[in-house]
Order: sequence, then C-alpha cells, then structure tokens
Amino acid sequence: QVQLMESGGGVVQAGGSLRLSCEVSGITVGANGINWHRQAPGKQREWVATITGSGRTSYAMSLKGRFTVSRDNAKNTVFLQMVSLEPEDTAVYYCKWITTWGQGTQVTVSS
Repeated sequence: QVQLMESGGGVVQAGGSLRLSCEVSGITVGANGINWHRQAPGKQREWVATITGSGRTSYAMSLKGRFTVSRDNAKNTVFLQMVSLEPEDTAVYYCKWITTWGQGTQVTVSS
C-alpha cells in the first residue's frame, strides 16, 4: 500500500521561505514520479511541480521560479523548497503519486 505524508507547513511572513517534505512508503521515489499540488481557499486544486523517476523536474509557470522540487532517495522523501513566498501562495499543499494523495499540509503566508 502506497502512502504519502506531507509535513513542513506553517505560518510565514511574505518574503519568507519554507521547505515541505513528502515522506513516501510503499514505492521507491527514485523510480517514480511524485507531484506537488496545492489548493487555496475557494479555489480548485492546481498542479505545482513534478519530479520524475529519472529526476527531471517541471514547474507551473505561475510560480516564477520561486519553488524547487528535489528528493532524497535514502530517505525516500521528496521536498518542495519555497522562497519569496507571497500571500497568494497560501494553500494546502499535497503530494501525489498517480492517484494516491497525501493528507496535505497547510501553508499560510501573511502580508
């Protein structure tokens, strides 16, 4: 059974940084693509970033290069480093493998 668990969310001031973690069990992140999504209040869930099994990364253009996805194969964990955070980044952030979602972690950016 595949499980994903996000952590690292919190409250941060605009301009600050956070690093989210997605701890994965049941599959090997070094051989599987993991996606990050987010859902802001009153909005649809949107795709944020992907790291493929081969390590290729891709990002939503709206992020303007502020987010970086990476992974630690030894820890079987995927990370989302976020810098220059804006109030518009406030959302619940989820990681996903195919159709399996984590429970999400709340990120709140205050102005």
